Order: sequence, then C-alpha cells, then structure tokens
Amino acid sequence: MGEGTGNRVLADGKSAEEWLWHAQELVPMALDKARKVKGFPSRWKIIIFKLEQVPSRLSDLSSHPFFSKNALCKEQLQAVSKTLKEAIELADLCLKEKYEGKLKMQSDLDALSGKLDLNLRDCGLLIKTGVLGEATLPVSLVGSSSESETATHGHLKELLARLQIGHLEAKHKALDSLVEIMKEDEKGVLSVMGRSNIAALVELLTATSHRIREKTVTVICSLAESGSCESWLVSEGVLPPLIRLVESGSTVGKEKAIISLQRLSMTTETARAIVGHGGVRPLIEICRTGGSVSQAAAASTLKNISAVPEVRQVLAEEGIIKVMINLLDCGILLGSKEYAAECLQNLTASNENLRRSVVSEGGIRSLLVYLDGPLPQESAVRALRNLVSSVSMEVLVSLGFLPRLVHVLKSGSLGAQQAAASTICQVCRTNETKKLVGEAGCIPLLIRMLEAKSNSAREVAAQALSSLVTMSQNCREVKKDDKSVPNLVQLLDPSPQNTAKKYAVSCLASLSSSKKCKKLMISYGAIGYLKKLFEMETPGAKKLLERLERGKLRCLFSRK
Repeated sequence: MGEGTGNRVLADGKSAEEWLWHAQELVPMALDKARKVKGFPSRWKIIIFKLEQVPSRLSDLSSHPFFSKNALCKEQLQAVSKTLKEAIELADLCLKEKYEGKLKMQSDLDALSGKLDLNLRDCGLLIKTGVLGEATLPVSLVGSSSESETATHGHLKELLARLQIGHLEAKHKALDSLVEIMKEDEKGVLSVMGRSNIAALVELLTATSHRIREKTVTVICSLAESGSCESWLVSEGVLPPLIRLVESGSTVGKEKAIISLQRLSMTTETARAIVGHGGVRPLIEICRTGGSVSQAAAASTLKNISAVPEVRQVLAEEGIIKVMINLLDCGILLGSKEYAAECLQNLTASNENLRRSVVSEGGIRSLLVYLDGPLPQESAVRALRNLVSSVSMEVLVSLGFLPRLVHVLKSGSLGAQQAAASTICQVCRTNETKKLVGEAGCIPLLIRMLEAKSNSAREVAAQALSSLVTMSQNCREVKKDDKSVPNLVQLLDPSPQNTAKKYAVSCLASLSSSKKCKKLMISYGAIGYLKKLFEMETPGAKKLLERLERGKLRCLFSRK
C-alpha cells in the first residue's frame, strides 16, 4: 500500500472485483511497455521479473472465497494498481527519454522495484495470515452477541495483519489502534495473536521511527506480562532489539523494554540468552541511573539472571555487586532494595570469591541496615546466612548483627524467621558465640517458633536450640521457659512428615538433667513417642527413653 492510502479504502465506489479487473488490465500494459525500454537495462530486467509474478498473486487473492468482502484485500488491489500505473508512467518516460536526469530515474526505478517487492510480499501475506478467511462484517449488520464476537474477532485479525502489510505509516496506524484496543480488551487480542503477528511486532522494534518503536514495545510488554507468548517472543528474536532499547530508547521505550526483559528472564534459557546478547551492562547502568520503575525492573531482571549459577561470574565482572549494594542503601523503591537483596543472596549462594567480594564492598553492613525496616525480608537474611562464615563473629557483633537477628525473629515473615534460625545454626560454632546469641534474646523467640505451622520452620528452630542448649547458660534459660518442654515433646511425633524429631530429642536430652523438666516430659507423653522413635533408631531416643523411664520408676517408688 502506498503511504498516501494508509489503512483506508479509497472512496471511489469501486468494488474489490472491479479493482481486480483494473489490476489485471494494467499488468500486460506495464509488461509490454517495460519490455520495450532500452535504457537502464539491468533495472528494467529486475522490474519485468517482478511484474511477471503479479498475475499469479492476483489469482491467489481472487480465488479466495472471501476476497471480495475483506477491506484489506481491496486496499491491496488498490496498492497493486497504483504501482502498476507508476510502472507504465516510468516506462513511458524512459521510452520518450523525457526524464529529469539519469540519477533521478535510477532512484525512481529502484523505488518502483521496492514497491513491487512490497506488493508481492503483501499479497502473499494476506493469504498466509489467514485474514482473508475473516469476512469484514459492517457494524450495522451485526445482530446477535455471537455475530458481534465474530465481527470483533475478524477486526482484530485484520488489525494484526496490518502490522505485516504495507508501508511503515500504515503499520503505525495499526499499532495505534492495537494499543488502544489492548487497554480495553487484552484477552481478546491475545486470543487471536499468532506467531506471524509476533514476528511482525519484533520486526517493528527495529523501525527507524522512535514513535513506532515505543508503541511496539508497549504492545510487546503487555504480551510478555500476559505470560502466554514468551516462547514465541524469544524464538522470533525479541531479545536483541529489547536490549538496544534499554541502551538507547526513549524513557518510555526503555521502561517497557526492561519490564519485558524482567518477565522473559524468569526462564533459565532466556536469562542465559540475555547475558549472551550483552544485556547485563545496560541493565546495570539502569540500576545506577534509571528512574524508579525502570530501576526496580532492571534489578528484578538481574536478580532473575543471577539465579543461573554459571553466569554469576560474568555478572560480577560487570560490576553487579557494588551496584546491588548501592541499591540496598539508596534504591528509590522498596522493590528495588528487595530485588537487590535477592540478587546478593543468589550471587553468594555457592561462590566463596563472590562472598568475599560482597564482604569487601560493605555488603554485610548494608544488608543489616536494610533489615531495620518494619518488615525484614527473607532474602536479606538468607544473603547474610551465606556471608557469616566469611567473617569473624567479632566483626558481626560490631556491625549489630545480633539485634537484627532478634528483630527478624520478632517481626519478620515466617520465611525470614526461618532464615534467621538457619543463620544462628551457621554462626554457633563456639561456646562464646552461643552465649552471645543467648544473651541477645533469641532463645524465647526460637521456642515460640517451635509452634509454627511450617514443618521446615519448626525443624530449623529445633536445630538452632539443640546447638544453643549445649552451653549451660542457654540450657538454664530454656529450662525456665514454660513453653519449651511442651513444644519440644510435640516435635517427638514419629510421623515421616516431622523432620524436627532428632533435634527435639537432642534438646530434651540436654534438659533431662532437670527433675522438673523430666516430669513435664513424662506428663506430656514423651515416653510413648520415644518408644516409637527408639524402634525407628532415631539418634539419642534410646538414651533419653531410659533416663525418663528410670525417673518414672523412682517417682512410683517414692510414692510407696
């Protein structure tokens, strides 16, 4: 379609059949004149070759049962006719040698050749897209709701086809309409979206017009967020143009491109591909300098990428550690800080060199300050757990590590509390450390955690307590807590789902030196549980059972 025609049907009253006849009449005239031209032989040879293909394309269109009812088909026939007329006019000028100049004519012939390419391609696409199967129903003829749905469906397919057919300006108008429709009926658009439509959108991401790129990436962002087109988007090559937009797009273009990458990077393969296409550096730059939404989306994308172990070193070499620590300190949105903490958690999960880098850049201090908030996040605690073995307890204490652990155990989500208990297990390697943890106030909070609904939370709380009670001062504190024995006895449940039982046995064994605690264990049914655990060969169950049974016998004899 010519730029002047855009998406509209020319208001001259001709039907699609009449435009077909008109085009069919023009083809032999154009060929006849083109073959007579002597000048510019190489260019006219190419043009003749393309003109010879037009009849078969027109035949393909006309043989379709709905060709006369579809607006796109009529517009395409108009565009073909216009190109054929231009071919006849240029041939006449060449035959009469009445053109302005040789260079100008060469340029005009090249443009004509390009228009013929476009016409031939677009005719083929009309058949290929299947849009001709959707007869365009005038709104006035739509009656029932099912007819209305059919009309809407057909309109959407036609609109999507326009993204592939015609000149850039026509595609721009189609994009405008698509953006507006997606605001109201995103599901409707997704229901008719095909792979060829995705390919057309990806191609428009590289258009010279920044307005077209911006609108295209807005549509692609919606598609990525819908979760239904990720594989098509990636396989059609969306990543390189998205990364280029992150580097040099407009503010809106950058934001939409980053949000698209955020969603697409959730799969391991795509995360790797983003690294392979050079996406890490521009994302890191956005974390440094971007606006609030872009910064958060870039941090989230990098967090997703950092979940892939083999690319973590590449991320570190691009400077991600310093940037994520800075985000923890100065991130505009809370979301940015949370993503930064998750990223640091991933980076420090298994690589000692990266742990040392985080420590040397001041990461522990930043993570601890971040935990001061009213809702301390699990990711930050897990990042700390990864780091505590890389520094001395003296350094951790000087940074205020223990009060933050207590704060998490009091105010954090269950996941954060669980991570804090796991961190306690990690640091309690000496009696001095165990004493400091006990004095900080962790023990009562861990005892309450034994009542958690989550089995894994109960297990790690029991594990932390089993380590702490080996220090006599802590053991005395546990004995004084009214909840300790009942909660621990409940964890002797022999069911396979209860993974805390071996730690509960260990804790109760430490408490069994107290007569009061032994009586409580017996009264809460510990002996029955321990008999089953003894049969299951749970470590320590036999010894604790014997101790409680001896105590029970003494009680009986003393009563007599």
